[in-house]
Amino acid sequence: MNIMQLKKEITTSVFTHERLETLLSDRVSNVNAKISYMVKKGELIRLKKGIYAFGAEYQQEPVDLITAANMLYTPSYVSYEYALSYYGLIPERVYEVTSATLHSKKSFETPIGRFTYKPVPLQAYSLGIDWLYDSNNGGKLIATPEKALCDKIRADRGIGKLSQEKLSEYLMYDLRIDWEEVVALDATLISQIAQAYRSSNLTNLAKLIIKRKKSA
Repeated sequence: MNIMQLKKEITTSVFTHERLETLLSDRVSNVNAKISYMVKKGELIRLKKGIYAFGAEYQQEPVDLITAANMLYTPSYVSYEYALSYYGLIPERVYEVTSATLHSKKSFETPIGRFTYKPVPLQAYSLGIDWLYDSNNGGKLIATPEKALCDKIRADRGIGKLSQEKLSEYLMYDLRIDWEEVVALDATLISQIAQAYRSSNLTNLAKLIIKRKKSA
């Protein structure tokens, strides 16, 4: 089976060794040698052991980075700066794909970019996660705008405990988030996430949003 035949069988932009093995085992005597040869030729890209993408010449569109992030380290969902940029909440374009996980801190340097993971507690993990679907890559997990912002604020240990006034300044000047975008967020969800995280900063964020909505 050559690379073009593989492309007809694999529609996702990221796939596993097991998927390759299933397709190749009836056609070649040494699957691992075949995969290594395809990587050497640039037909496949090895993102980490057991996770692959097609080489640039054989990609119809760029590798889906959210799907890749989910697969590189599980369980995880994309969050923090990358998700905030994805939603247009922060002005900067983020090149490092940032995710939350139930496991320990981790990072991967891959041919398609850097992927980093930060741990969150179990009680907060499942709150505020969106499941996105597309016909090529299937389902993928990303934080809602509310969860991405909560994860970012909680992970920024250097800010300490912030009053509502200081929190407002942090959002505007440090993160450079437009206040109209903040006020549009779901304060109830943020309050639930704040309770799960036991975070006074996130509690203040929910209160601040409610206050701004009432005064609008």
